[in-house]
Amino acid sequence: MKDHVETVFRTVESGSAPAVSRIAASWRRSIDQHGLHPGEQRAPDRLDEATLRRRRDDVGAFLQIAAPKLDQLFGLVGQSGCTVVLTDADGVILDQRCTAADQDVFEDWGLAQGADWSEAAVGTNGVGTCIAEERNVIVHRDEHFLAQNAAMSCMDAPIYGPDGHIAGALDVSSARFDQTQAFNRLIAAMVAQTARQIEVDTFRAAYKSSRIVFADKDPTDTAMLLAVDTDDIVVGATRGARKAFGLGAAGPISPIPASDLLGRGDGPTGFEKAERAAVMRALARANGNVSEAARALGVGRATLYRRMKRLGISD
Repeated sequence: MKDHVETVFRTVESGSAPAVSRIAASWRRSIDQHGLHPGEQRAPDRLDEATLRRRRDDVGAFLQIAAPKLDQLFGLVGQSGCTVVLTDADGVILDQRCTAADQDVFEDWGLAQGADWSEAAVGTNGVGTCIAEERNVIVHRDEHFLAQNAAMSCMDAPIYGPDGHIAGALDVSSARFDQTQAFNRLIAAMVAQTARQIEVDTFRAAYKSSRIVFADKDPTDTAMLLAVDTDDIVVGATRGARKAFGLGAAGPISPIPASDLLGRGDGPTGFEKAERAAVMRALARANGNVSEAARALGVGRATLYRRMKRLGISD
C-alpha cells in the first residue's frame, strides 16, 4: 500500500504527468477536486433499499432494455471471475451479474447494487473515470487511485441515452489476481460492443413511432442512427450521429430534413418530390394500372399522364 501511495503522489506532483497519462490526470482530479487520499480505507457509499428502488424506477425502461444484454455479456465472462455491472449517470450501481462463488469477494470490494463508484466517491476507477471522461476505459490493478482497489481490473464503456446525455456505464470487473492486460483488452471490446447495443435498443424504444435510419457516415460505428418522422424531418439522433453530423452533443435537435444530412437530395425537391412519391405509391398499389392509380389519387387519367410526364415517370 505504501508503495502505491508514493507512486500516486510522485506521479501527480510531476507537472507534466497529466499531459502524458489520462490515469495520472484522473489521479490529480481525485486529489485536487475530490479531496481524496490514495491510502485511505474508503468503502463506497451505498444507498438504502428505498432510495435505490426509486433510482431504478426512474430509469425502469433503460434497465429493462439492458437486462438481456447484461445476461449475454455475463454468459461470456462470468465464469472467469468477473462481475458485470450497470450504473446510472452518477456511477451508482443499479444492476449486477456475478456468480455465487464470487459474490462475497465483490461485496467486500463494494461492488454491489446501490454502491456509488463515481470518481468523486472513490477516485480513479473504471466506472467513475469512464463517466467523468465520457470514454471507454481500462483501469488495470494499481492504476486505481485507492490502494485498497489495486487488486481489481475494470473495463468500462459509457452508454448514451436518446437525448445524447450519458445514461450510465457498463462495467466488467475482475476478481482474478492473474488478470492480464491482453485479456482486459479482449473484455473491453465486448463491453464496448454491448454498451452500443444497449444504446441502440434504448434509442429505438424512445423513437418507436419514427423511421430509424442507419447513418453510414462511419461504418465502424454501429450506434450511428437517426430517427426520422413522416415528413422526412430528423427528430432524434444517437450520440455518434450527433457528433458526425454536427447536431450538438446533447439536447433537442433543430428540425432538419434527413435528405439534407444524408446527401440524398438529388433529383426532385420540395413539393415536386412529395408529388412524385405520392404518384409512385399510387402506381405501385395499382400494379402499374394508370387508370386505377388516377382514381386513387382523385384525378383524371389524362391529368395523371401529364403529371407523370412532368415528373419523369415513364409508363
